[in-house]
Amino acid sequence: MRHELLLTALALVVLIIDLMLKPGQKNAIIPITIILFALHTIAGFLPAQPGELFGSMYRTDALHVMMKNILNVGVLIILLQSVTWLHKDENREKMAEYFIILLSTLIGMYFMISSGDFLMFYLGLELATVPMTALAAYRHHETKSAEAGIKLLLSSALSSGILLFGLSLVYGSTGSIYYNDVAASFSQTPMQVLAFIFFFAGMAFKISLVPFHLWTADVYEGSPVNVTSYLSVISKGAASFILIIILYIVFHSITFLWKDLVYIIAILTMTIGNLFALRQKNMKRFLAFSSIAQAGFILLGIIAGSKTGMTSVIYFVLVYIFSNLGAFGVVSAISNATGKENMDDYDGLYHTNPKLSLLMMLSVFSLAGIPPVAGFFGKFFLFTSAASAGYYWLVFIAVLNATISLYYYLLVVKAMFINKNEAPIASFKSDMATRIALIMCTLGLFAIGFWGQLYELINNLSIGILN
Repeated sequence: MRHELLLTALALVVLIIDLMLKPGQKNAIIPITIILFALHTIAGFLPAQPGELFGSMYRTDALHVMMKNILNVGVLIILLQSVTWLHKDENREKMAEYFIILLSTLIGMYFMISSGDFLMFYLGLELATVPMTALAAYRHHETKSAEAGIKLLLSSALSSGILLFGLSLVYGSTGSIYYNDVAASFSQTPMQVLAFIFFFAGMAFKISLVPFHLWTADVYEGSPVNVTSYLSVISKGAASFILIIILYIVFHSITFLWKDLVYIIAILTMTIGNLFALRQKNMKRFLAFSSIAQAGFILLGIIAGSKTGMTSVIYFVLVYIFSNLGAFGVVSAISNATGKENMDDYDGLYHTNPKLSLLMMLSVFSLAGIPPVAGFFGKFFLFTSAASAGYYWLVFIAVLNATISLYYYLLVVKAMFINKNEAPIASFKSDMATRIALIMCTLGLFAIGFWGQLYELINNLSIGILN
């Protein structure tokens, strides 16, 4: 439980330091928290022994540790991107709350990933979800932010109720909530099939799969940019990790059922996400529907039902973190400097801010899957895993959707590099923390794609989950 204990201690330290600081010293909480979290991220890569706790309610091994480390890297980038925004006058009195709430959700994701039964899974899921509503409504004095918090709360409550009802049916039909016990006694009875459908519907809300995606764009638009990036990347990544673990371990006996379900939802999610992204002008709504489409691509790895499929999902989530945070990092920097968040505002951006324009171009190219950036390799492995399982038509539809996505991603590139603007966004310089975060995203977009051993490492670690 190294990750959980260290992060809990970090949150308590932040709380204590905030209580000790005088009002004029509150800004010190920002570098302290980021440095401590960076040390926590580094500590996560130290060797750790696999094991179980609480009667197998909590389990950990090398793959679980890697999943948590992937999330840590993403959160570190988000914290760095949040510095300028936190220094604004309206946020000065709530900086510690931002960090504590965000770290609390991450602790919940840790427990969810390492869960060995549905009780630990549900507790982790709620700890990861409920505080997010406070972050979405962080700017509660603004109508859109308060609305985002309410919508996220109501959607989360509904999805949790659906999921919990499914878990109650699982317990009622099998007599256990432990993954291994449920897997051993789970069959194809109508009640158990219904239990799985409720469970999958609840998880589909968390990942924004169609038709459970309607809350996504409004919540993303109303939330602060950094909270939106956290929802889009970290929350979705953690939910994808635990979904593939539970599908492969607990519901392996009804693979034929959930593969058909995933097949249909993958097509709907990719297609609808892309079609709605075509018409968006607000950058946060644009990236919201882009993330919905990306969730559909993730399902290609899940439907493979194999070690290759699990490996491709984990690898894609890692690539997705750097790609999406690169795009959101540029949106955040521009929003903090100018308050502008519409695509039309980006017209002529290259002439005044060439570095930000280049990073945005690389990020959207990675999201579109264009070589040589890492997104190409991420999508290639997802397509390969689905094709290896015989889903050729699904791969063909995915390729068509990737082509559609290329069109609307190029709209952003066209706005920055080709469109003319008599009054483009003025040249500005971001703070050091933001620049470090953007450099990390840029390096990740190239390094991950050409680091072939990384895929092999994840592939070797996936054996432990499937055995």
